[in-house]
Amino acid sequence: MSVPMLKIGAVLSTMAMVTNWMSQTLPSLVGLNGTIISSEGTHERIVSGLYPGSEEGWQVYSTASDPDGRCVCTVVAPARNLCKRDPRSRQLRLLTEQVQNVSQSMEVVDLRTSRDLQYVRDSEPLLRGVDGRLHTYVANPRTLTAKGLQELKGQMSQLRPLLSVVEQYRLDLQTLATLRLELLNLSIILTAIQEEIGAYDYEELQQRVLLLETRLHSCMNKLGCGRLTAVSGPITVRASGSRFGSWMTDAMIPSSDSRVWSMDGYYKGRRVLEYRTMGDFTKGQNFVQHLLPHPWAGTGHVVYNGSLYYNKHQSNILVQYHFRSRSVLLQRSLSGAGYNNTFPYSWGGSSDIDLMADETGLWAVYTTIPNAGNIMVSRLDPRSLDVLQSWDTGFPKRSAGEAFMICGTLYVTNSHLAGAKVHFAYHTNSSTYEYTDIPFHNQYSHISMMDYNPRERALYTWNNGHQVLYNVTLFHVIRSDG
Repeated sequence: MSVPMLKIGAVLSTMAMVTNWMSQTLPSLVGLNGTIISSEGTHERIVSGLYPGSEEGWQVYSTASDPDGRCVCTVVAPARNLCKRDPRSRQLRLLTEQVQNVSQSMEVVDLRTSRDLQYVRDSEPLLRGVDGRLHTYVANPRTLTAKGLQELKGQMSQLRPLLSVVEQYRLDLQTLATLRLELLNLSIILTAIQEEIGAYDYEELQQRVLLLETRLHSCMNKLGCGRLTAVSGPITVRASGSRFGSWMTDAMIPSSDSRVWSMDGYYKGRRVLEYRTMGDFTKGQNFVQHLLPHPWAGTGHVVYNGSLYYNKHQSNILVQYHFRSRSVLLQRSLSGAGYNNTFPYSWGGSSDIDLMADETGLWAVYTTIPNAGNIMVSRLDPRSLDVLQSWDTGFPKRSAGEAFMICGTLYVTNSHLAGAKVHFAYHTNSSTYEYTDIPFHNQYSHISMMDYNPRERALYTWNNGHQVLYNVTLFHVIRSDG
């Protein structure tokens, strides 16, 4: 029996409160709200928000809200080493190093003291002998002979190293005083961290975050398609390449493929860079190059199930290039589609044909002369590139900044410049449209590529030479069976 959609399970409600805290706290906890910029030459500037190390990662979880507007699950979180960037973790690592240094210093002092003490013990009979002779000569100076004096000088020479041993003892006392002060400082810092953490053990907090991430995964797996209601602030992953370009991960669901692809420029390009992981992409390392047999046009490319789908330069031909075999599997003309800047987005750049993917499959966004320049949406068969079904949205393509598909709905922005917002939505399931007002921060003021990735539930954008991610909030109807 279906329960009214306003009713949310107690578990999700509890998780909502926790994840609401996470969405506010975790970004600052792991350093998401600040970027680190480092230069590596003129053309490779890496901007890393949450991906500074080779062993760290991030995942963007889509936000879901119930009909009452309550958060169900949302977070932008690192995938591994969750607390590695926590300032307290850095303090603990520093304290560990200091403790190790103090421990090593104490071992050195102990070893040296033991060695010197043994030397003193070995010298004790000689020292007692010299002391006895001196007392005898002081009590009766007449007993001092030339031979006896010579023997006394020899014994004194043997005892001379004791002076350096005594000096070392003095220095060791100073070292011990320093170590005592360091231990006092470490104790104060540890006390402060303990008070800051409060009743929770630090490792316990890490385990709780891991548990929360597992619950978030579970929550996201239960959520189906939804309607876009908000776009988050931008997450700058990297700055590289020219003003125009595209970057993407495989949009096939499900897929464990973690590769990232980058295609710089929009005109006659053929060079595709394939990075092993997102971490490698942010660093600009561990990549291979694919040289396409046919150049591309625009930036509306998509990777779907291991293949790159793109628009062939100066044509309306769609090309399927398979990465692992490094070969073209398929070419097919998109009948009637304009090309070569006949019907581009507002920013131009031969963006006549925009290929994209969402939860429901592969799509082409374009227009034709009979359509008078209005946006056409066609669902494609990825195996044959045949058009399965088409819709005329009625929205003029030259007035659109960019477009993307989520759950079978086309979303269109009103500009590629600063102040842009998601202005129009066309629902293919009902062949209806609506005007929307969903703002987002166009941080670098010139977007030349904007695509939704259903695996990550995030928007990938190329913004004036910066590769930027946006989290999305989807309105979900959550039902349960009674």
